Amino acid sequence: MSEPAEMLRDIEALGEKLGQAKSIISRRFIGQETVVDLTLAALLCGGHALLIGLPGLGKTRLVDTLSTVMGLNGNRVQFTPDLMPADILGSEVLETGKDGTKAFKFVPGPIFCQLLMADEINRASPRTQSALLQAMQEHKVTVAGEDRALEAPFHVLATQNPIEQEGTYPLPEAQLDRFLVQIDVPYPDRDTERDILLATTGVEDAGVEAVFSASELIAAQNLLRQMPVGESVMDLILDVVRACRPDDDSSSDHVRDVVSWGPGPRAAQAFLMMARAWALIDGRLAPSAEDVVALAGPVLKHRMALNFAARARGEDVAGVIRGVVETADRKEAAA
Repeated sequence: MSEPAEMLRDIEALGEKLGQAKSIISRRFIGQETVVDLTLAALLCGGHALLIGLPGLGKTRLVDTLSTVMGLNGNRVQFTPDLMPADILGSEVLETGKDGTKAFKFVPGPIFCQLLMADEINRASPRTQSALLQAMQEHKVTVAGEDRALEAPFHVLATQNPIEQEGTYPLPEAQLDRFLVQIDVPYPDRDTERDILLATTGVEDAGVEAVFSASELIAAQNLLRQMPVGESVMDLILDVVRACRPDDDSSSDHVRDVVSWGPGPRAAQAFLMMARAWALIDGRLAPSAEDVVALAGPVLKHRMALNFAARARGEDVAGVIRGVVETADRKEAAA
């Protein structure tokens, strides 16, 4: 671990580089600052992100820009119902040498990269979706009985259309939990949309250049884990996560009435890492309670589900999380 003074200098320098990266990203992905911050934070944490938004909102453009700015080699896979696991992981083929001998040779799939864009991930079958589970958690894949390590750092940024459900397969809970955050990509406001039109319908497109290298991103991820976190922030994270579980003693009657299953310990881990990254992107040296409040939705929405009765009444997960966070924040402030 670095000395406090050295760590302070490193964190401040990293904050400046992140500001430079955001400035370059904004040339091609205009507006949507929260979306950019959440995606950058997920990469800083060494995690994966699920971007949910309608077609044409720039999700693919954002991932492509991030790949360049963060110095990562990236691949894109368009998920379709006929996509097979081997189309992602790779496969062994029988190859004949010049001397006539035959041997199996492994042909790597597109997952062997540093930033994989899984476009419309819910269009592939559960069998194909499951091909990503080991890679996302263990950063390796097993093909023909042999473990093959993925290049570090390894990130998956997946996109999903929230409206079109025909011909799609919902992501299993185990895979959803492996995404550090769910990032909702909304429509831009009128002024932002005007800027988008002016910037993207001309002769030239805005150029981007690398700010980080892969090794620098790994160093930033290690530095992030050294950032201090106050006891009050830690307690608030635990209060929020545990209060979202219907079988926990700290949960409210409303949560027990509407929530079918709640977030596990991986959610608390994601919460803590994202709070650090959120503070760093904002130019601060330690996370605060406000960061926990801001990140509750992105961290928890995909890690819990409402029962049928609650959905029939028109309740949603986001509303339940807001209620839990407000209650926990008031208790923490009064303590």
